[in-house]
Amino acid sequence: MHTVAVGTSGTTVEDVIAVARGNARVELTEDARTALAAARQVVDALAARPEPVYGVSTGFGALATRHIGHDLRTQLQRNIVRSHAAGMGPRVEREVVRALMFLRLKTVASGHTGVRPEVAQTMADVLNAGITPVVHEYGSLGCSGDLAPLSHCALALMGEGDAEGPDGTLRPAGELLAAHGIKPVELHEKEGLALLNGTDGMLGMLIMALADLKRLYTSADITAALSLEALLGTPRVLAPELHAIRPHPGQAASAANMRAVLEGSELTGHFQEEEAPRVQDAYSVRCAPQVAGAGRDTLAHAQLVAERELAAAVDNPVVLVEGSGEGRVESNGNFHGAPVAYVLDFLAIAAADLGSIAERRTDRLLDKNRSHGLPPFLADDAGVDSGLMIAQYTQAALVSEMKRLAVPASADSIPSSAMQEDHVSMGWSAARKLRTTVDNLTRIIAIELYASTRAIELRRSLSPAPASRAAITALRSAGVEGPGPDRFLAPELAATEAFVRDGGLVAAVEPVTGPLA
Repeated sequence: MHTVAVGTSGTTVEDVIAVARGNARVELTEDARTALAAARQVVDALAARPEPVYGVSTGFGALATRHIGHDLRTQLQRNIVRSHAAGMGPRVEREVVRALMFLRLKTVASGHTGVRPEVAQTMADVLNAGITPVVHEYGSLGCSGDLAPLSHCALALMGEGDAEGPDGTLRPAGELLAAHGIKPVELHEKEGLALLNGTDGMLGMLIMALADLKRLYTSADITAALSLEALLGTPRVLAPELHAIRPHPGQAASAANMRAVLEGSELTGHFQEEEAPRVQDAYSVRCAPQVAGAGRDTLAHAQLVAERELAAAVDNPVVLVEGSGEGRVESNGNFHGAPVAYVLDFLAIAAADLGSIAERRTDRLLDKNRSHGLPPFLADDAGVDSGLMIAQYTQAALVSEMKRLAVPASADSIPSSAMQEDHVSMGWSAARKLRTTVDNLTRIIAIELYASTRAIELRRSLSPAPASRAAITALRSAGVEGPGPDRFLAPELAATEAFVRDGGLVAAVEPVTGPLA
């Protein structure tokens, strides 16, 4: 099994996905253990002093003015975890919780949190055992980090609360730890707080969304090309010299993808040969690279933010160890989720627009007045058969929801903690709605694929591009039938969705086109 080393210098996107989705093992490096021990020495020294130090010997948030004596500090750390584990609503997906735990371990291992090495090792042990704490949908405002979600994870380290075992069954966390030979932790000064203060949940969801959206943007370029082909459109608008004079890199990449898919098609270029020739194709066809390309550039910016955040140590307060081995603990605001929240919202906006333009192309394929010779709704016997009429309704409903989800969460803020935390990022909420957006976009692209491949097959007198034929052949092999009388559509749409989601469309086309952007 793949093993991910957790050191002091952050981690990579690939490592996060390997742990979250691939169940990769995690191991602490020796430099991480050394840094953990050094930072802990600083915390222990400060804990021994009579003057209060925030996070070490005080209460938290609005209660930070109270100095906590030695006899109550273990209880203080235990209490912050228990009280902050206040999430409600549906369970969060396993992959999200694993990303959350791994990213918190990444920050702990940086040596800036003051957590003991044995606590970090327990975090790694829980991940490696496949134990997933129950985390709930609601509870994070994205400032002071993802407090409630991280608290539910910390609670499991203490052997409390519920968790899912590697076999998928829910059990008390203490039982699962015991079954895997893991001793529950007793938290010391600062450790409870250090396990809760981070942008780990929203960052984990951003990283996974980026991976999914990169595949979907390539898939969307393919389906846009298939629709252009089915509508007898012109590929001249994809010429490299046209995109060079507006030098957005994402636009050029999308146009290049579409050109590669359309290479060798007999269906393109007929837009001026019909009885009512078109001067140019509709915007949804002609401007496909511009819209998808803008989304690609948004992905690139979000990737940059994610990589910066992966290199960060997000906690409050943080431990700063001097070269002499001495150090200090400093309060800061690095836990504020604004950088991550903004790009999560930006991605939802771009994805909604990509879904919207894909739906317009599908609608054009189904309308006999705009499809240039295709039967109404791509039906076998229009009137007797309804064809794909309601598939487009489903697509429109998905687009409508995506538009609602595109309303930024990060533009909101609700003061909390008796006005101590008076401006929050709502980044967790932005991440949660982006996950729904990604799912919806997958389905929208699948419906365009379903419609465009059927439309191409109905153009029986002309041959599609080799890449198009490869896509159609692979889709049919996945159990999705071609044109014919009406039948139960939902299972075929679900199969098409799985084909897109699992990368089957890109995999089918690239042997013909070469690697696509």
